[in-house]
Amino acid sequence: MSEKIYPIGIQNFEKIRKEGYFYIDKTALIYRLVKTGSYYFLSRPRRFGKSLLISTLDAYFRGEKELFKGLAIEKLEKDWVQRPVLHIDLNIGKYDAPDSLDKILNEALVKWESVFGTGAGESTLALRFKGVVERAYKQSGQRVAILVDEYDKPLLQAIGNEELQREYRNTLKPFYGVLKTMDGCIQFAMLTGVTKFGKVSVFSDLNNLEDLSMWNEYVTLCGVSNQEIHENLEEELHEFAKVQNMTY
Repeated sequence: MSEKIYPIGIQNFEKIRKEGYFYIDKTALIYRLVKTGSYYFLSRPRRFGKSLLISTLDAYFRGEKELFKGLAIEKLEKDWVQRPVLHIDLNIGKYDAPDSLDKILNEALVKWESVFGTGAGESTLALRFKGVVERAYKQSGQRVAILVDEYDKPLLQAIGNEELQREYRNTLKPFYGVLKTMDGCIQFAMLTGVTKFGKVSVFSDLNNLEDLSMWNEYVTLCGVSNQEIHENLEEELHEFAKVQNMTY
């Protein structure tokens, strides 16, 4: 019987690695991703591994080399640079009121400002974000990594409520616009979500984002492919078939 411990429902890379959960190595793809570009968008369905990908990138940019021991990237990466990481998870909010999104973004900003400080005149969420990015870069001497998980959750939850959609668009457009205006302070940025909203939405100014969603070379970046199942779980496939009274 297999002794693998499967990380069912676990989206935190550090927890998976430190507690010995089974992990299919995606780090060679991640290394290629971070070395060949800077700004990315990735669309995948719910429960498809996007949050785990963001968590893995978070650990990588923080320079947590010990978590990658035995994985492909351990040999590929020669310089483990510790960078400031600004990680926003919009999946945690319930977006049913005009100030719902503001509260989530403010909470993230307050946490970052406690580390990197505040600036005079930073009166809006976007200006505060811009200030945090600039100070994080200047204080650390390293360009910042920005990771946004489920960027589209507020807009999806407000579908059918045009007024609320407009409120969220008006908030997110300048907030995400910081990714372009502060390019000199940013090393890497990735936004994930379920769908890509049209040009009239929050992406209209972000023409520097590479949309990976349909790129063949990154098709297995999230989730588990048929080939990966056979390479990593062949014995378990036979075991599962037997338990289910099915042929292999």
